[in-house]
Amino acid sequence: MKLLIHLIATLLITLNSSSSFAKNNAKVLIVLTSHSQLGDTGKKTGFWLPELTHPYYELTDAGYSTDIASIQGGMAPIDPGSYDDKDEYNNRFLKDPELLSKVIKSIPIENIDPADYSAVIYSGGSGTMWDFPNNAHVDRLTKAIYESNGIVSAICHGPAALINVKLSDGSYLIAGKKIAAFTNDEEADIGQTEILPFLLQDKLLEIGADHIYAKSWAENVVVDGRLITGQNPASAKKVATKIIKHLKETQKNNEKGLHL
Repeated sequence: MKLLIHLIATLLITLNSSSSFAKNNAKVLIVLTSHSQLGDTGKKTGFWLPELTHPYYELTDAGYSTDIASIQGGMAPIDPGSYDDKDEYNNRFLKDPELLSKVIKSIPIENIDPADYSAVIYSGGSGTMWDFPNNAHVDRLTKAIYESNGIVSAICHGPAALINVKLSDGSYLIAGKKIAAFTNDEEADIGQTEILPFLLQDKLLEIGADHIYAKSWAENVVVDGRLITGQNPASAKKVATKIIKHLKETQKNNEKGLHL
């Protein structure tokens, strides 16, 4: 009888542990632009492919469930200049029906419940400069995740999503915080200074963010608490590894709390 009771107790502990793990297994959302026109140039733009594929595969390979949303939903436009046939993650994307389907059938951001996610990543690409700012659903989602102790992250032009986000106390989320983003010099390098509706670096400084930047096109990831940002495409993978590190630490702390 004692042996039976011991076996039952062991089973219950195992079930409780499994249930706790499932509850703490974080889910991540990556948000893409739906804007495909580069101002009045007649050229196409969209999201920058490595800024989706690099974080997506880092996260999924680490075991995190990752959804893809866009501003309008449906097919999210890929910037035609962003495909590099030497990029292993981009090539993996072309052979991956699951991620292809997620991009073709991206979730409209208005349908996203922030309570479902422990982290959000705003991928870059020049299209974001038109449809990420002044979007009520971007602001709603970002505020809710951040104030629920989740991670807010953005890459390259992706921080355009953060410029109008205010917290419950009325302060700007990024005011006084360290942040990386695409620089004015990098913008000049690709000839977009006069095309975009505003320059991201200038706007961040105007709001009061502490813009931390490296030399043009170098990897640069800045972590300020639960705000994790990357300067350019070269920073996309490291942004994901920083998010994974934070999620693992959070899960470990939660598990410790459950066993106290």
